[in-house]
Amino acid sequence: MSPAWQQIADGVHVWRYPVLDVNVTAVSGDDATLVVDTLSTPAQARRLRHALAELEPRRLVLVNTHAHFDHCFGNATLAGADTEIWAHDATRRRLAERPGRVVAEAAARHAGDDPELADLATVTLLAPNRTVHEHAVLDLGGRRVQLRYAGRGHSDGDLAVRVPDAGVLVLGDLLEVDAPPQFGDAYPVSWPATLGRLLDDATGPVVPGHGGVVDVGYARRQRDELAELADRIAAGHAAGAPVERVAAAGPFDLPTRREAVARGYAELAG
Repeated sequence: MSPAWQQIADGVHVWRYPVLDVNVTAVSGDDATLVVDTLSTPAQARRLRHALAELEPRRLVLVNTHAHFDHCFGNATLAGADTEIWAHDATRRRLAERPGRVVAEAAARHAGDDPELADLATVTLLAPNRTVHEHAVLDLGGRRVQLRYAGRGHSDGDLAVRVPDAGVLVLGDLLEVDAPPQFGDAYPVSWPATLGRLLDDATGPVVPGHGGVVDVGYARRQRDELAELADRIAAGHAAGAPVERVAAAGPFDLPTRREAVARGYAELAG
């Protein structure tokens, strides 16, 4: 097997794709292979499809952890006419109702980040066709996986994937490794409680949206950092403190804190 895949449990593999350091997780069952996130462009998704062949996949079932381009823009390349694509209601709604805007915004922000992303504006966006409100169970044949929405965090539609028989938890961008959390579309005050609810049942490897696979201890430490930041935001908002004053101290780097405080104030203002 090529170094594309890291096996983290029986029948569970992770591909840490180098552009944006984004993770794809493949969960193998007797009847189907679950693929969590689909990368950014048709070319990347074609590489993913080629890499999946090494795992001898069955029928593909896709999951988008949220609506950001690097986790769902490969849908159209990987999906066939009957492929199930699962996501939270909010993710499906954003991708289905505003596909042109979603693609244009992603291209405007990120097409210059790497040569592989130069053609983002040409992506045909395929929205999920199966939705999760709070919880769903998928039978892959001899193996069941759980899809769970625990609340707002990195976005309004973050979906986690749990593989109970392997102890694996896939969190998308609710957890970041080797880089700070991203707050551009986030709900910083709600985020730590959402992550905490998902970690209550975690026992084994935890797959972040970006960066290396970690253990539950690492994930809980990041939850604590998010909670410290959320407390600072709530106190600053209650006191009417300016964003810069609240962002001057706390976990993560200063630009990350600035963005988090601004988003948190907007969240608290409704």
